[in-house]
Amino acid sequence: MSGVIVTNPPKASAEDVEALAAYGVATVSEAMGRTGLLGPGIRPVQQGVRTAGTAVTVLGWPGDNLMIHAAVEQCGEGDILVVTTTSPSSDGLFGELFATALQRRGVRGVVVNTGIRDTQELREMGFAAWSRAVSAQGTVKATGGSVNVPVAVDGRVIRPGDVIVADDDGVVVVPRERARQVAEASEAREQKEAATRAAFVEGQLGLDRYGLREKLKQLGVTYQSYDEYTAGERS
Repeated sequence: MSGVIVTNPPKASAEDVEALAAYGVATVSEAMGRTGLLGPGIRPVQQGVRTAGTAVTVLGWPGDNLMIHAAVEQCGEGDILVVTTTSPSSDGLFGELFATALQRRGVRGVVVNTGIRDTQELREMGFAAWSRAVSAQGTVKATGGSVNVPVAVDGRVIRPGDVIVADDDGVVVVPRERARQVAEASEAREQKEAATRAAFVEGQLGLDRYGLREKLKQLGVTYQSYDEYTAGERS
């Protein structure tokens, strides 16, 4: 497998990344029309962490982390490293030593579509990580691959410079050219949810706030008392 290392790809602006960092993964995905989510198999190794950054992508070989070493050089302040392989792999391609090098360069976290290890150390050093598996299985450094090329995770294309938003709910990718628009849509959704939250605190029901009683009626859902409901059983 040959490959290419692409240098200085275009990135979403730091201002737009920071704007998106204020919102959770669910809010950002909803603001994009319920798109952009990576699959539920990508899970955090820590809790209570939300981050956003620009993607530096890695396409490597299963069980081989050579291209992660190559990618470290391409990473900088505000980036998030995104790693996948040419076919499924659960080996521990990423661990504490990589995190140390990346943290030194201002990288905000890693999303690994394979295995990760040294999870306790990652939590202790405050390096955020999301992965498909946790595995102590070691790897080799023997096969070429690519850095900063479009990659696919769970059918979702991630390009270098796209915005990655990640938290306890998972990971969402925002195309770099849509970052500002999605940040504004996320703010609008956040304001709408704040108003709904306040209404629920005051006791309003979702059935009434969202006009769902008529929907139930249209679907043929009826209300019956317990006696009415059980009358058929007694007859």
